[in-house]
Amino acid sequence: MDSYPKRKRLRLYGYDYSMYGLYFITICTFEKQCILGSIPVGADAHIGPQIKLTSYGEIVKKHLLNIKTLDQFCIMPNHIHMILSLSDDGPMWASAPTKVQSVSQIVRSFKTLCTKEIGHSIFQRSFYDHIIRTEKEYYKISQYIYNNPAQWEADQLYQNDPT
Repeated sequence: MDSYPKRKRLRLYGYDYSMYGLYFITICTFEKQCILGSIPVGADAHIGPQIKLTSYGEIVKKHLLNIKTLDQFCIMPNHIHMILSLSDDGPMWASAPTKVQSVSQIVRSFKTLCTKEIGHSIFQRSFYDHIIRTEKEYYKISQYIYNNPAQWEADQLYQNDPT
């Protein structure tokens, strides 16, 4: 009998993650360390909190902006939220449109580029995803991403970052 616990399946069984559509992705840093930036708590409510990126956060942002299928994103101190929009416009970093890359391939490429530039991995294994199926769901998730910095203290991944 195996003494190791079974790893929970994170992807929807049997679903083709290279299908055209919208995907909400969350990538956490290793051990959820607040190494990507900081958000001042109690910032001006009219302006909203501004995320101050660390050097790691700047590298992450640079590589996020190179993802051709990126619809929107938010870098938080210990995680990243993004919406990927897969279409037939071609995959990330390809010279000519070919087969659409899967969500896993896009995330793997992104993590690999960050790791190479930083010199070591700063991310947890795998990532969380949600397939966006309706316009209402897209709007709700978009608002969540946009408002995430203002809700940092209430976020389930919140840690009182030392900065």
